[in-house]
Amino acid sequence: MKSEHPPETPATRFLHRLGIAHSNHLYAYEERGGTRVSARELKVDEHAVIKTLIMEDESAKPLIVLMHGDRTVSTKELARQIGCKKVEPCKPETANRHSGFLVGGTSPFGTKKKMPVYVEKTILDLPLIYINGGRRGFLVGIRPQDLTRALAPVTVEAAAQAGGG
Repeated sequence: MKSEHPPETPATRFLHRLGIAHSNHLYAYEERGGTRVSARELKVDEHAVIKTLIMEDESAKPLIVLMHGDRTVSTKELARQIGCKKVEPCKPETANRHSGFLVGGTSPFGTKKKMPVYVEKTILDLPLIYINGGRRGFLVGIRPQDLTRALAPVTVEAAAQAGGG
C-alpha cells in the first residue's frame, strides 16, 4: 500500500525552493510501462504526461529533452534545430550519472548536473502537464508557465508520432 505522503526528492525540493505550486501523483510503477501506464493510472491524457529524456550530442555533452508521452523525439530534427551534428539517448547508467535520478524516475528539476533543457513547443500550450517528480511511480502536476520559469527551456519542434510510421 502506497503511503499518502508524496516523496521528498531533489525535484520537489527544487520546486519548493522556487515557490512553484505542483500537485503530487503517486501510482504503481511498471518496468517499461512508460507514460502509457502513468497516464492510465492517473486517468489523464498521455499527451499531457511529459517524458524527461537525457540525451547527448556528438561530443557526449548531456541535454534534457521534454516530450509529450504519446510522441517520440526525431533526434535528426532535434540535432538540426539545436545546431548539433547528432543527438542520441544516453545509456541508462550515463543518464543516471548526469541527472542523479534512476531511469524511469528522471525529473528535469533538481538534476545533479546542470544541462540545457529543450521542450517540445506544443507542451507549453497545455493547461497542465504531468512530469516526473524524481522517483519511479511519482509525477507532479505543474503549469507549463511554471516549467518555463523553473527551467528556462529552449523550445523545439522535434516530435514524431510514437511507434514510428
